[in-house]
Amino acid sequence: MEPQPPAVAVSPCDVKAVRAFNRFYRQRIGVLRRYLDTDFTLTEVRVLYELAHRPPLTATHLVRELELDAGYLSRILRRFESQGWIARQPALHDRRQSLLRLTQAGYATFAPLQQKSRDETAALIAGVAMPQRPRLIQALDTVHKLLQPPSERQVVLRAPRPGDMGWVVQMHGEIYAREYGYSSEFEALVAQVAAKFILKFDPAGEQGWIAEVDGERAGSVFVARKSRTVAQLRLLVLQPHARGLGLGGRLVDECIAFAQAAGYRKMTLWTHAHLHAARAIYQTRGFACGHSEPMRAYGQQVVSETWERRL
Repeated sequence: MEPQPPAVAVSPCDVKAVRAFNRFYRQRIGVLRRYLDTDFTLTEVRVLYELAHRPPLTATHLVRELELDAGYLSRILRRFESQGWIARQPALHDRRQSLLRLTQAGYATFAPLQQKSRDETAALIAGVAMPQRPRLIQALDTVHKLLQPPSERQVVLRAPRPGDMGWVVQMHGEIYAREYGYSSEFEALVAQVAAKFILKFDPAGEQGWIAEVDGERAGSVFVARKSRTVAQLRLLVLQPHARGLGLGGRLVDECIAFAQAAGYRKMTLWTHAHLHAARAIYQTRGFACGHSEPMRAYGQQVVSETWERRL
């Protein structure tokens, strides 16, 4: 099939600018060398990443998602299987296909690759002056959203897994420090809440959700038991790139549905008056502010609020 010309003419200058940036960025992150100076190619690591962060997948799904040649993927999977990194099981919806998942050895192989990627990315960002970093992240977010509209992005809500709670604490610390100037005192508070949730977890009356956007963790929320009849919504957070997708509302809706099914009569939550986006979500879900109090906390003067709704 002959390639179709774009519906709207694109300036040759624009094309040149994008190609120039692509060449610069590929060289900057070293995409043309073996991935992270390991024995893996970038494609192999992408396959490992998908298997590590998504539910069990079929080879057909990987071909479609990663736009790979089926034969090439088959060779990659045979290598992974010979190393004991992946296991197969028949797919319930189609016995002709196999569901692929990482084994414990596969996770052990992938973990240092992921950490090294994070470390190299952190080193790349570290070369940008602190006052300029928000501009960099905003620019990247803008490119992401313009080239991949929200309607095409894959959103998944899942139960927390080991390592997620540390990420939840980190996200609260980073986001609230960057956007509201909170001190590390707030991060310590979130760490205490997270630790209590793990150590005293009651599956009959407590639950948590991690939101993923395009396979990356992007948000969280939790329901904790406050009393026999009262549930507490906790640790709602969204990364900037995940805002505007309706995720905050979906996370809160999950909490309300779970609390109702668990037999609670009321749900409560604690927030601050300046968190306008969160307060709007709570209000549209039937919550009302029952108590507010000015206070000095996290290096800021804030107004603490307690919201409630009947279930």
